[in-house]
Amino acid sequence: MPESPATTLAPHALGVAALRSLREHWRPLVAYQLFFTLLSATLLLPASASTLAALLRELGRPPLTGAQLLDVALTPWGALWLLTAIALSALLLALQQAGMLLVVARPGAHRYRQALEALWNVGRRLPGIAGLTLLQTTAQLAVALVPLLLLEGLYRWLLGDMESYVVMQTRPAALGWFLLAAVAPLALWLWAAAALYLRWVLALPALVLEGRRVGDALRRSRTLTRGHGRRLLLPVILPVPLVVLLPLGASLVFDTLVTPLLGWLPERTTWLIPAMLAYLTFYGLLALAATFIGVAVNSLVTGCLYLRLAHRQPRPPSPTRRDHPAWVAWGAEALVLLIAAGQAFAELNRFTLQDTVTITAHRGSSIEAPENTLAAFERAIADGADYIEFDARLSADGQVVISHDDSLRRLLGRDERISELAWPALREIDVGSWFAPAYREERLPRLESVLRLTRHRIRLYIELKPTGNNATALVDAVLARLPRERRDQVVIASLSPAVIREVERRAPQLRTTLFAQFMVRGGLALGDIDALGLRHVRIDAATVAAVHARGYALHAWTVNDRRQMARLIDLGVDNIITDRPARLSDLLAERATLSDGELLLLKLHSWLHA
Repeated sequence: MPESPATTLAPHALGVAALRSLREHWRPLVAYQLFFTLLSATLLLPASASTLAALLRELGRPPLTGAQLLDVALTPWGALWLLTAIALSALLLALQQAGMLLVVARPGAHRYRQALEALWNVGRRLPGIAGLTLLQTTAQLAVALVPLLLLEGLYRWLLGDMESYVVMQTRPAALGWFLLAAVAPLALWLWAAAALYLRWVLALPALVLEGRRVGDALRRSRTLTRGHGRRLLLPVILPVPLVVLLPLGASLVFDTLVTPLLGWLPERTTWLIPAMLAYLTFYGLLALAATFIGVAVNSLVTGCLYLRLAHRQPRPPSPTRRDHPAWVAWGAEALVLLIAAGQAFAELNRFTLQDTVTITAHRGSSIEAPENTLAAFERAIADGADYIEFDARLSADGQVVISHDDSLRRLLGRDERISELAWPALREIDVGSWFAPAYREERLPRLESVLRLTRHRIRLYIELKPTGNNATALVDAVLARLPRERRDQVVIASLSPAVIREVERRAPQLRTTLFAQFMVRGGLALGDIDALGLRHVRIDAATVAAVHARGYALHAWTVNDRRQMARLIDLGVDNIITDRPARLSDLLAERATLSDGELLLLKLHSWLHA
């Protein structure tokens, strides 16, 4: 006998039911989304940021790289910070979903008033929702702990003697063995996490709609989902990508169809500014709508699942006719329009027409010549760079040698380390032949050679690369070799906050950059550094604003794509680190020839892609 519409769990049937409910209840759902967004922006998000910032202060060392994050997570305060960060993010999603479930599951008169009532009832249930979210988050992290420790052990056993950069560049045979061995822990993790998530997926509807306590809600969800695990997998998982992909797809369509029309605008402010404002407003409306649809469909699919399994009801009841006065019917839409227009106006005023980014050649012009060699540095000067960036580390006899890696395996295929070799042996090593025959006999340079080559020609950007416990010795050696008259032309950088603090203590007149792979919420209290260096894919408008608000310059690394360079210039970064300084120099020269109108259109296009 075929299943009835009230019991079928087929993804297509649930999707149709969720979309029909969205069509019927979209106005009160939009109203709730707006009310919730305003509340979270004014109360919940600041409270979350303050909580995480307080925990980071207790840690005393915000994680800036994947390795540092893992080290921090294995400490008591770090584990608490990680749990809090994940739980707070999950709580915001749970509160949003809970309110939408209340809006559609209990139809009545004056639906917009009911949206406010849903917000109020979510607030009343906040302790229960928070407890449920914390329990679910803790359980998922516990499930992940053993597989993650297994993966870490496998990595240290098979690849622990190599830097991650070397592993990605050389792809040694041990990497294949690690990936093969990692399949089992990853599969175990995914299976256990999915099973736990499916078991508890209806706990939130049970808590919100039935008024159950946390433990009862979890048991209720387990009872409802027992025996349906495989049938629930697709309906539960499929809506999740919609939350991410729908806004991206809407942005792509808008950019493809509408953005080219901007090229027809006349070069007059009286036309440009209103057209830009309208463009940004409609884009904002589209982005808001796409985000809302993704979140609402995800919530409504969960609601339909709950109603079918708990009450054999195919979907939430339809609203009655004339359930809200006409003026209220358009209230939320008008508010959305005002918010979109306000965001558009703010964004338009944020654009500046001056580009003041500086160019740093990453390990010299390392696309055109072997990295970290005098030849690459000479080429960087010719390519118009403002700085050359290079890596400084110590040899076994205390010489400051210029090399990114301690190991010689990536470039030369040799199982030797700079930190274990003395300078007489190091200076005989050919580091140019691997790149091209023209660079045969190019040698590893010392810091003294670089200082002589660049004197009065270009500024220096020195990244300190300590090995083992030689960080203090490396700082001493570099500072001892830097002439005092050149220190205003030098930036000292490192991935280690401790190294940067040591430089600031010994030479406060030097400018410093702390490199990071990512930034965590509340983690911008970084001391007396002058600049934060971030991986370019981690940079957006909010990051630029936050870093500048702290008084730091923002340096982006490592950027070789022309479109990415333009995006970062338009976002307002202060320095771009690139293997292709000539490409960035040409781009800046071209932008200098554009009119204000052309530059504004260009910045708008980069903003859209960002």
